[in-house]
Amino acid sequence: MRLDKFLSQQLGISRSLVARELRAGRVTIDDEIVKSGSVQVSADQSVAYEGSILVHVTGPRYFMLHKPEGYICSTEDPTHPTILFFIDEPLADKLHSAGRLDIDTTGLVLLTDDGQWSHRITSPKHHCEKTYRVELENEIADDVAKRFEEGVMLNGEKYPTKPAQLEIITPKEVLLTISEGRYHQVKRMFAAVGNHVCGLHRERIGDIWLDIDLAPGEYRELTEDEINSITVPR
Repeated sequence: MRLDKFLSQQLGISRSLVARELRAGRVTIDDEIVKSGSVQVSADQSVAYEGSILVHVTGPRYFMLHKPEGYICSTEDPTHPTILFFIDEPLADKLHSAGRLDIDTTGLVLLTDDGQWSHRITSPKHHCEKTYRVELENEIADDVAKRFEEGVMLNGEKYPTKPAQLEIITPKEVLLTISEGRYHQVKRMFAAVGNHVCGLHRERIGDIWLDIDLAPGEYRELTEDEINSITVPR
């Protein structure tokens, strides 16, 4: 990678500002001052800016996070803390969530810097299933599973939801699996059948389940099998 591109990514500044920092002699490669941005940098070289070593990040990255309540799935926000608070990785701000959760929703969030991979999760044409554990205000009615399987009309929508699967755990706790991602869809689906969601927790995206060993706020890298379960068509 060219040095000026590497520095632009690492420092979060434009190429023109990078050129200024280079001319000022603030950048070294293996302890030698370098002033040309066209120099190629390899992963085994030590690049420093004002004496601080910059970490090389190679290849796309994939993580799962157990999102707690009170955080939003954005890179930055002026009023609310974001899920990046929990991610202790180089260039964490280059990661994005592959499908967001509301601020009051907990559970599985996938983060990556691979746009094509996340597109397979979020694009409606790929029908990537998500499973949610839902706590309800009222006991579930007998006909809800059938109505969800047939599709329900949401307030303000022109078309009914796609077929969804409902598994009843208790009269006020269910598992709902959907294959689309409309705005506040799960909450609106239960509102459409006269109920109210009190708690919402995502357990699964595609074939990736939230690791039961992750406490709220903890994260880990995805395994190769988990990554490939999204990238490999089935």
